[in-house]
Amino acid sequence: MNRFRRFQLSKPFVVTIVFSISLLLLVWFGSSLLPTLAKSETRVFNEVWQTVNDNFYDAKFNGVDWKAMRQKYQPQVEKAKSNQEVASVINQMLAELRTSHTRFYTQNESAYYQLLGIFQPLSGELKQRFQKVFPKGKIEYTSIGVFTKDINGKTFVSAILDDSPAAKAGLKVGDQLVSIDGSPYQQIQSFQDKAGKTVKLLIQRSPNSNTQQEIAIAPKIFDATTMFLDAQKASTQVIEQQGTKIGYVHIWSYAGQQYQQQLEQDLFYGRLRNAEGLVLDLREGWGGASPNYLNIYTAEGPSITSIRRDGQPRTVNYQWKKPVVMVVNEGSRSGKEILAYGFQQYKIGPVVGFKTPGAVVAGSPFLMEDGSLLYLAVADVWLNEKQRLEGKGITPDINVPFSLEYANGADPQKQQAIETVIKSLKQSS
Repeated sequence: MNRFRRFQLSKPFVVTIVFSISLLLLVWFGSSLLPTLAKSETRVFNEVWQTVNDNFYDAKFNGVDWKAMRQKYQPQVEKAKSNQEVASVINQMLAELRTSHTRFYTQNESAYYQLLGIFQPLSGELKQRFQKVFPKGKIEYTSIGVFTKDINGKTFVSAILDDSPAAKAGLKVGDQLVSIDGSPYQQIQSFQDKAGKTVKLLIQRSPNSNTQQEIAIAPKIFDATTMFLDAQKASTQVIEQQGTKIGYVHIWSYAGQQYQQQLEQDLFYGRLRNAEGLVLDLREGWGGASPNYLNIYTAEGPSITSIRRDGQPRTVNYQWKKPVVMVVNEGSRSGKEILAYGFQQYKIGPVVGFKTPGAVVAGSPFLMEDGSLLYLAVADVWLNEKQRLEGKGITPDINVPFSLEYANGADPQKQQAIETVIKSLKQSS
């Protein structure tokens, strides 16, 4: 005789149990408490929304109902069919805040790596998080070294980094990028795994499609932490026109002391020391400049002469007292706009070019769980406690419009800056 009596369940009881378990599973899987089971796109969307909710500089979100934005855009994210569509929807939501320094970037954009390269050396928290995305410890990407702008569905070269593969291959500002190896141009995918290999760019230099031509070019791996300083060094030169020597330097990024230190090294000890005037080009790239960078043009102080054993005196002026002209455009943003403001307010020299975008708040990067990047405005910025440049920008003293499409490498803004320096030299003499 068995010690245990078999326990039998009645059929209605079994059905009830099965139904109850099924109902619990449905509730469990549908619960918002299980974000790990949600679509990854939705999780990233919610992470972006929450990061803005917790860190955006204005607690009133610039007059936007931020909770309503979540309800408005989340259904669009859930219907998105690609990461590109998700990013587009997220940026539409962020655009509702009508604030600069507020954008979502993916690893398919050059700016993603450039921003991390700028901020990673400065942010301890970012260093810890970025190691998951860059296990080798380097922020690198393969490119030809161009900035581009989409106009009416076409992609044009808007700027070219000095000494980059694009510059060496003869690519020009204003060129339309028709295709790369037969496929549409993409910032990252077009050159992925092609460093040192030849790719074929089909470009167009005039509105006439018959002017299309192929350019062979070898992309290279850019170190995002050093690329802008390298380009600045390569840009530095003395231009001789009308019997004068004009120093020229293009500062692509001003986010760090190293860019100003390099400029001062070239002005007082290096290649620009004997130049009679200076063109300071702040177009394109990134901001980050500190107002104290203006001190070399405004501060008063004695020169220092040292005489060594050979008896030759060597004099150094730690202030630039010669003519200087600044060049800006719609790509000169943030700290660069503050410098342009200072140039005008303290009458350091003329500002030449086109009106700046009025993108002057403080931004900070936030890495999302999937490695994507949110660049977010975390602080408002006022000058002299009363002047706000966000949304206003700086209007140059000498306005020089520039049409990018099919410009064939022309640079009327740079040329006007050179001529302005020469004119100033003639007036002073």
